[in-house]
Amino acid sequence: MRSHSPGRRSRHSRGGSRRRGDRPRHQGAPTKAPQKTFWQRLAAFFAGNGKSGQQRPAQPARNGSEPSRPARKVESVEVTSPRLYVGNLSFDATESDLFELFNGVGHVQNAEVVSYRHNQRSKGFAFVSMQTIDEAKRAVEELHDKEFLGRKLVVSGAKSSEHHVHE
Repeated sequence: MRSHSPGRRSRHSRGGSRRRGDRPRHQGAPTKAPQKTFWQRLAAFFAGNGKSGQQRPAQPARNGSEPSRPARKVESVEVTSPRLYVGNLSFDATESDLFELFNGVGHVQNAEVVSYRHNQRSKGFAFVSMQTIDEAKRAVEELHDKEFLGRKLVVSGAKSSEHHVHE
């Protein structure tokens, strides 16, 4: 068993031998802050503390207390056809839910929830076709700003097909 005197250091560190040109840290090597891990640097980057020197303004969490961006101005379109646009729709809303809701106002011909092709998730808006233009106007009056599945609906006339941009 080896004895160890408290004031002496062994010539080599436990990890192995040093190369000839390396200096030990305790002989005038500048001390710097401990290096951050990859995850700490990544978190600091996304928190706005990256190396660019610019601080990004903190954005509030999207918990409903404060919007993270200004609300978009809703463009109300005059009802000139039986086809209606239904916006701010809950992502859980189905076509049968819309059928039931709009059937309380008039006769519904068709209800179509617009969804992404690749995962079939709702985009948050739909189109509903009523029987007549009068029923469509009544639906806008009665259902616009009405709470449905936890969200206030935006109901207006759908833009005509010449305004529609295809993807």
